[in-house]
Amino acid sequence: MTTPLTRQSLAQLDAADPLVAFGDRFNLPEGVIYLDGNSLGALPKGAAERAAQVVTEEWGQGLIRSWNTAGWFEMPLKLGDKLGRLLGANPGETAITDTTTLNLFKALASALRTQKADAPQRRVILTERDNFPTDIYIAEGLADLVNSLSQETGVAYEVKLIDSAESLRAALDETVAVVALSHVNYRTGSMWDMDEVTAAIHASGALVVWDLAHAAGAVPIDLNAADADYAVGCTYKYLNGGPGSPAFIWVNARHHERFWQPLSGWWSHKSPFEMADSYTPANDIRRFMCGTQPVTSLAMIEAGLDIALEADMGKVRANSLELVDLFIELVETRCAGYGMELVTPREHAARGSHVSFRHEHGYEIIAALIDQGVIGDYREPEVLRFGITPLYLTRTDIWDAVEKLREILHTNAWQREEYAVRNAVT
Repeated sequence: MTTPLTRQSLAQLDAADPLVAFGDRFNLPEGVIYLDGNSLGALPKGAAERAAQVVTEEWGQGLIRSWNTAGWFEMPLKLGDKLGRLLGANPGETAITDTTTLNLFKALASALRTQKADAPQRRVILTERDNFPTDIYIAEGLADLVNSLSQETGVAYEVKLIDSAESLRAALDETVAVVALSHVNYRTGSMWDMDEVTAAIHASGALVVWDLAHAAGAVPIDLNAADADYAVGCTYKYLNGGPGSPAFIWVNARHHERFWQPLSGWWSHKSPFEMADSYTPANDIRRFMCGTQPVTSLAMIEAGLDIALEADMGKVRANSLELVDLFIELVETRCAGYGMELVTPREHAARGSHVSFRHEHGYEIIAALIDQGVIGDYREPEVLRFGITPLYLTRTDIWDAVEKLREILHTNAWQREEYAVRNAVT
């Protein structure tokens, strides 16, 4: 006989779950159920204190000496190696630096340059139509830049969009130089099979760049086992690095010495403090950096990384799958008849760690939920998005969040005029 699903039964499961204790490692406002860690992670305890230490001690007392004495200069690589342990990276393959957008530009430029040397007929950048918009915009901008500077006529770089795994395979021909994919889709939460897709891309002769923005810290990743070429991503979502915290770039070691960084700033120079009058790139991941790094923002990332490394990623993933399953079940049973349409795959292997539903009044419903202390977010078109972050979410949190959703739908509370007013950030 199946035990009825109740808040009490879920509380009993929470009480026996060792991962629940990680919730005490974060500062969250009282009375808030935070379902937007897939967009901006919660504040780890110790992060604010670390930032204050950088400002008051290292900057305030150490001044410029702290580039050496406090390890500021090596911070992007030190933290990169820490993060790399969550990505299946080898030491020296990951740097935390710049933004995801800039790092994607660098990775795509590297791939195009490598392919121009090996297979000059390959001029296509392939990416998803439903990719995060910046990924498409950067690919288009890079193609336009290369074409505008080229002296060749009749042959141009171009961006082509695919809509599915089937259309990806159909598009992989001798013209494709590089494929840029988001491991976990930002809107639906659907997830590519990294090993299988990377193998298919390589078999066609193309290179691959993985955007891990919605995957790093949320799902198990092994870039080297997959034999990937490049990966980029942010640290402010599941890694809890803080708003606008520096992003990361991972480059397979086999590519480190083949690429001349197009954004060839002095931090990527082999010997930056020789102040040479010409550029010689570093022979490791440092060549993918640009200019002086934002030390305070970098320092805050470490608190979240340390928590993520302390947790068992297998357990995090197991809890994520369970909590998403629970969210789906509760919405489909307790909110039935209110037009909530699931857009996230049910299959475990095919999804990341957020769950999305479509509703014609999705924006207003999310606004009403936020007003009730249940913070999710909204993405066009009509998608309510809920991040499932097991380090600080419990089964009872999911129950309570769906109960708030049920109440809002049942009472039509979302119809208040103020909920229809769009904020600049949704």
